[in-house]
Amino acid sequence: MKIYTKTGDKGTTALFGGTRVPKHHIRIDSYGTVDELNSHIGLVRDQEIDTHSKDILVIIQNKLFTVGAILATDPEKAMLKSGKERLNIPKITEEDIKQLEEEMDKMNENLPEMTHFVLPGGHTTVSYCHIARCVCRRAERLATALYEIEPFQEATLKYLNRLSDYLFVLARKLSYDLQADEVKWIPEKM
Repeated sequence: MKIYTKTGDKGTTALFGGTRVPKHHIRIDSYGTVDELNSHIGLVRDQEIDTHSKDILVIIQNKLFTVGAILATDPEKAMLKSGKERLNIPKITEEDIKQLEEEMDKMNENLPEMTHFVLPGGHTTVSYCHIARCVCRRAERLATALYEIEPFQEATLKYLNRLSDYLFVLARKLSYDLQADEVKWIPEKM
C-alpha cells in the first residue's frame, strides 16, 4: 500500500464513506486533533511509568482510533435509508467510559486531597501528561462544535470529557510516583 495517493493535492480529503471535504473542515480538524492527542499519549506511555498505567494508555490509544473513525465518518453515508448501518464503524461504549472512571477512582485512593489547582510541571513525564490533557480538551471542544452541526454517537463526547479528567488524575499520580513537586496555584491578592 502506497502512503501517498495524490488525491489530496488540491486541498481536499475523503471521509469514511467517500465524501470529499476541504482539509480545513471542522470534521478533519476534530479527528486530526484526536490523532495529535494519541501521539501525545504515546509519548507519555514511552516514559518510565508503571506497567499498569502503560497498559491502560494502550487501551486508550486504541479507543482514540475508534473516536477518530467516528469523527471521520460522513453521517449521511454511515446509514442506509432503512436506518441500518452501512459502514461497520466501532462505537464507544458506556463500559469504555466506566473504565476511565474506575481508573481515576483507584488512582485517587492513594493521592493527597486536592485543595487547589496545580501548575503543570514538576517533572518532564508529568508535563507530557498535562500537554496530552490540554490537547484532549481541544479535541473535545472541536468535537462538540462538530456535534452541533452533524451529530454523531454522544458517548464519543463523554469519552473525550472523561479522558481529559483521567489525564489530569494520571498527571497527579505520576507526580506522586516520581516524587515531583506539585505546585499549587494560589491567586495573587489584589
